[in-house]
Amino acid sequence: MTKEENKERELIRQIVQGNRVAMKRFYDDHSGYLTTVCARYISNREDIKDVLQESFLKIFNAMHKFEYKGPGSLRGWSARIVVNEALNHIKANERMLFTDFPEADLPDLDEEREPDFEDIPTSVILEIIRMLPPGYRTVFNLYVFENKSHKDIASILHIAESSSASQLHRAKAILKKEIELYRLKKKHDERSLAR
Repeated sequence: MTKEENKERELIRQIVQGNRVAMKRFYDDHSGYLTTVCARYISNREDIKDVLQESFLKIFNAMHKFEYKGPGSLRGWSARIVVNEALNHIKANERMLFTDFPEADLPDLDEEREPDFEDIPTSVILEIIRMLPPGYRTVFNLYVFENKSHKDIASILHIAESSSASQLHRAKAILKKEIELYRLKKKHDERSLAR
């Protein structure tokens, strides 16, 4: 067992015993990452704080059930709790409209030509994702970041698989358009600076 694994296991043990210093250390180490996970689903900053607070309470209360599976497993487990809390918040507070669109009405987006994020800063990508309508944003995040199938998403959100697919398709089309606009603006700004 590596030094890192021993450290993480010891932190978990201390949290299970109710050690507040260990809880603070866990919070300090993981809050940035978990805030990013939450912000992919929820756009309002106050709501993000509320969901994170609820998530940390659940994480600390359920830590005794956590099964350590090596480096990264604690982070992944914690992120799943945050995603579930974010989804509960969305279901309770945001109107997500899921509509099945006939294929002919869907924006054109070839499977080979998915959004190209290569030269786009992560902060810009996250901001574009956060600007998506709640339904599109939720399906996109579940599909892309949580690796859920349309069948899984349909079950989680209580929608048809075809609704999940069309929401993802539309989300990708919007992302592609927003990325193109970002690149155009960036080129324009660079030209203006060069003058």
